[in-house]
Amino acid sequence: MVNFLDLIWLIPLFPLFGAAFMLVFGKMIDPQPHSHEMLAPGVGGGHHHDDHGHDHHHHAASTQFLVRIISPGVILLSFIFSLGAVIQLAAKAEHIHQVIPYTWLAGLPFHMQDGRIGIFTADWGFLLDPLSSVMILVVTGIGFLIHVYATAYMAHDNGYYRFFGYLNLFVFFMLMLVLANNYTLLFVGWEGVGLCSYLLIGFYFHKKSAGDAGKKAFIVNRIGDAGFILGMLLLFSVVGTLRFTDVNKALAEFHIESGHFGVLSTAALLLFIGATGKSAQVPLYVWLPDAMEGPTPVSALIHAATMVTAGVYMVARSNALFKLTPETSAIVAVVGALTAILAASIALVQNDIKRVLAYSTVSQLGYMFMALGVGAYWVAVFHLYTHAFFKALLFLGSGSVIHAMSGEQDMRKMGGLRSKIKVTYLTMAIGSIAIAGIPGFAGFFSKDEILWQTWSSPLGSKAIYVVGLTTAFMTAFYMWRLMFLTFYGECRADEHTQKHIHESPVAMTGVLSVLAGGSVLAGWLGVPKLWHFPEVFSTFESWLEPVFASEGAHAVAHEASHDTSMEWTLMFLSVGLAVAAIAMAYRFYVQKPSIPDGIQQASGPVYGLLLNKWYVDEIYDFLFINGLCKGGGTLLGKFDRNVVDGGPNGAGWLTRTISTISMWFDTWIVDGLVRLTTLLVKLSSYPVRILQTGSLQSYALMFVLGVVAIFGYYATR
Repeated sequence: MVNFLDLIWLIPLFPLFGAAFMLVFGKMIDPQPHSHEMLAPGVGGGHHHDDHGHDHHHHAASTQFLVRIISPGVILLSFIFSLGAVIQLAAKAEHIHQVIPYTWLAGLPFHMQDGRIGIFTADWGFLLDPLSSVMILVVTGIGFLIHVYATAYMAHDNGYYRFFGYLNLFVFFMLMLVLANNYTLLFVGWEGVGLCSYLLIGFYFHKKSAGDAGKKAFIVNRIGDAGFILGMLLLFSVVGTLRFTDVNKALAEFHIESGHFGVLSTAALLLFIGATGKSAQVPLYVWLPDAMEGPTPVSALIHAATMVTAGVYMVARSNALFKLTPETSAIVAVVGALTAILAASIALVQNDIKRVLAYSTVSQLGYMFMALGVGAYWVAVFHLYTHAFFKALLFLGSGSVIHAMSGEQDMRKMGGLRSKIKVTYLTMAIGSIAIAGIPGFAGFFSKDEILWQTWSSPLGSKAIYVVGLTTAFMTAFYMWRLMFLTFYGECRADEHTQKHIHESPVAMTGVLSVLAGGSVLAGWLGVPKLWHFPEVFSTFESWLEPVFASEGAHAVAHEASHDTSMEWTLMFLSVGLAVAAIAMAYRFYVQKPSIPDGIQQASGPVYGLLLNKWYVDEIYDFLFINGLCKGGGTLLGKFDRNVVDGGPNGAGWLTRTISTISMWFDTWIVDGLVRLTTLLVKLSSYPVRILQTGSLQSYALMFVLGVVAIFGYYATR
């Protein structure tokens, strides 16, 4: 029997092999001789149709066959190994298994907070426990389905092999992130998914908007990553290790930082700043809606199974730290609540089908952080798990709609599609019911549990519950607004597009059907306790319990007394609001389409505020892009010229001035005195020079005259 537990290090290596093969040899097996690669891709997947409904690009099936087999195949291998390892882990008495092939960083001295010199080490090690097992099954399972979908969706795009190379590399880094047994190796995966998001979001690199979106994602994530690095190093300076199991043991000896913001709270806050970047929370959420510039399978992979869940996973993994820092946990809950309702309000009025889903993802991530902030860690992971199914379904379903509409993404130009693309409609309807929180579907179980925890947890609050409930109402409304605008009423597309509306191929609709099944069944592993179902229906909570169990004498205990009557009341309230929201959307967009126009005119600036996304991007442009960056750059340029360069320039000017004065003094004073002295000497020596002729005859004459004069003098006496 294969020992999958000892082979967990192979799980990320399979997609790494696929990525290396595609990026090194892909051009040989998929030459793609077209001269206009990426020049005008369709926004939803690069599909272009001529007047007869045939695609312009026809790649020979043989050139793509290896790509279609290898890229999804390596993810399937990872899923099989993941499933085998999780089954074997469940059979162990202690649900934890580490594999450490070698030490990656060793022997680096580091000053500890207490003055000691610590040794910074990092293993190239892998940890499989209940939390990482959930993550690897989600990443490889949902990732495999998205790969299969993409083989058909991207079939008519150039760069086919390159796309799958990036996709495989993305999955590799995500698996490294969730399987790492220490923060340092987790950070390798953390940065890797950031790099791959840049490559995938900007895949259509000839489109300026796509290139800008990729750069925006990369830069915004770097801001959060700086916080992650500082938090990681600060945590090491306190506990002296970054291996998760050792960090938890060390933190068990610390006291709760209640009522003050100490070093642990600071470390937790810095780590959370990293999470706000990766998981798109206020204020670093702005990159995620723009990520829609990438192909739809990328949107599904980023938003459902991989990158955006990294921050949620990291905070859940750091639960031992956050349990000791209630002040930081409160910040997490408040930021999550603010993100949830802000993004939901924007989604209410967006017209691009993928942007509605993008803001929905931001909102649902806010829900997860609300749960983390109130200490309901397993519930956050549960919502991450259920959300992966219905959000992947909705994104891929939107891709199927865009495929049918020849690249159109504006819902105002759709309508009446339910009879033309029935499988897409039925599966998206299931996903929309699930995200709305209707009982029996996956989203209900996790969302209802989050609302209950925000109400009942000692770390929760009624205000956060109200925000969560309001967000749930808005979620149901905007999702069914999307459904009614897209699939109901009269088709509003132009005549050319209507002629070519068609259902997607089996590779796409088959994946949608599987995800629809998951959107119904996945939540039944976390049925509310007050339903009194058999233990198997509480599998998710009991499976994750060892990871989030309190350790040490100082651990937080926040198990609320179970008030079943109140829980039933709140459950009926949330379900009733969801049903009311769906009914309202039906009234607005099917029965009386004139109502939204009237509300839009009556609301005036409020509608414009939401349509323009609260002008957050414009504010950031003003404050940071044009203000801090460009304006700051101008000021720094002036400082450089006038202050930094001013010193050397001033010294040079002073030197030149002194040199000029020195030259003038030398020329006119020193040399002048010399010349004056020379002149005086010449003048005074002139009479003598008259006598000193150098002529012998003159000297003889003078001699004779002198003798005559002498004799004459004495003769007269």
